[in-house]
Amino acid sequence: MIIACGEALIDMLPRTSTLGEPAFAPHAGGAVFNTAVALGRLGAKPGFFSGISTDMMGAILTARLDESGVDHSFCARSARPTTLALVELRDGQASYAFYDENTAGRMLTPADLPPEGAAQAWFFGGISLVAEPCGTAYEALQARESARAVTMLDPNIRPGFIRDEAAYRARITRMIARADIVKLSDEDLHWIAGPGDVAERAHEMLALGPALVCVTEGAQGARGFTTRGEARATAPAVAVVDTVGAGDTFNAGLLAALDDAGCLTKAALAALDMTTLTTALALGTRAAAVTVSRAGANPPWRHEL
Repeated sequence: MIIACGEALIDMLPRTSTLGEPAFAPHAGGAVFNTAVALGRLGAKPGFFSGISTDMMGAILTARLDESGVDHSFCARSARPTTLALVELRDGQASYAFYDENTAGRMLTPADLPPEGAAQAWFFGGISLVAEPCGTAYEALQARESARAVTMLDPNIRPGFIRDEAAYRARITRMIARADIVKLSDEDLHWIAGPGDVAERAHEMLALGPALVCVTEGAQGARGFTTRGEARATAPAVAVVDTVGAGDTFNAGLLAALDDAGCLTKAALAALDMTTLTTALALGTRAAAVTVSRAGANPPWRHEL
């Protein structure tokens, strides 16, 4: 099982009412939640761990997980409210305003963690690594599991959400060092490592400890870096509706392909060949291309690929 650990929230997506008035429509979302959903739709065996409310918005979240074949029995349920993210789209690019105080997801603590050894691979990321106390809980879980299982990190950085940049940078650096796989957008990479050549910055990330560093570059596709070489996959040309959930879907495609190849072990990742890596990058980019071709975070099912 691959357990995705992080935020589940409701994206309030901009719409126009039948009267022509601006409006928002609720859609299940959250970076890590989207990755879990995409894993289920791509035929992997995913679980999801987060704090989920028992309110009506929480019911929207669990319904999406159920219909996508995601085990959410590990989630900590509470009556606290659901996190909301109001989304603004400009030329298809999304920006967010988060409402996250005292929510079911944010108030997750280390006492809520799933049992040890519950998964062969664990995925972490998103805004859940910024807020407290949940950020401490997720980091503790990665630290606990990283010695025995594969862990993947996608920080999916939202600079406007970060209040203590020094503390956040320190956490991300620690989690990169423990992770087996790190995925970053080119923007995330430069935010962490500074400007410069993508390959050079990616190798700096490799030097911290991961076996594989992947960098997504929007319409240009994605690159994967190991100490053994570099692989690349180009992105299919599609008409972009919006980019909500694109990187999250890429993560799922990458993990699903590595799982199909029997490579979600520490030993296999250390010996990963470029053909297998190229195949994994290709599934990630193909799946992400479907997601950006339709509104909101709506990852494809395997048969759509």
